[in-house]
Amino acid sequence: MCCSAGFGLAGTTSPANPPAAYGLGRRTNRYAHFAKLWGVRMGRTKISAAAEASYLADVALAANFDELLARAQAAEQEFRRAQASLAPASVQYPLARSLDTALTDATRAAYAAQRAEIGPAGYEDRIYRRKAKATSAVHRWTDEAERLLTLRETHRLTGFPARPEATALGVEIARLPAEDHV
Repeated sequence: MCCSAGFGLAGTTSPANPPAAYGLGRRTNRYAHFAKLWGVRMGRTKISAAAEASYLADVALAANFDELLARAQAAEQEFRRAQASLAPASVQYPLARSLDTALTDATRAAYAAQRAEIGPAGYEDRIYRRKAKATSAVHRWTDEAERLLTLRETHRLTGFPARPEATALGVEIARLPAEDHV
């Protein structure tokens, strides 16, 4: 046994033929002699079929974002017109429901566009997803999705008129007089 400089731990002696002694000559795992690196896979990870299918579904939904956003804008204009004309609750309520549905669809499409921008690897690899979320393109989709989500939640909290069924049943709904909340 002789010493070989430059291989092994610093200041130690190692066998004359170190690759064979440590298993570095085999192709199975380069890091077989390091216990912590035994599970490390070399190369690119494969994308599963489920992740690929989810990605393609999100791409398809994201492609409809502009149409869904236009539908939400049209529903909002129609609902606001009905409010401005003081239409009865039986007219306003279905318009409020259609606006809620349109905002929900647009929000889902924006979140799908965010996931599509991240890519198929983001469905399984949390580190990849976290790094991709830090890019400006993903930030734009996140901001748009959160803006639409806030619009929808605000509409749900403040925009719905009384249900038509409540007046048909004779149920009294508590309301503030118009002059009290100016």
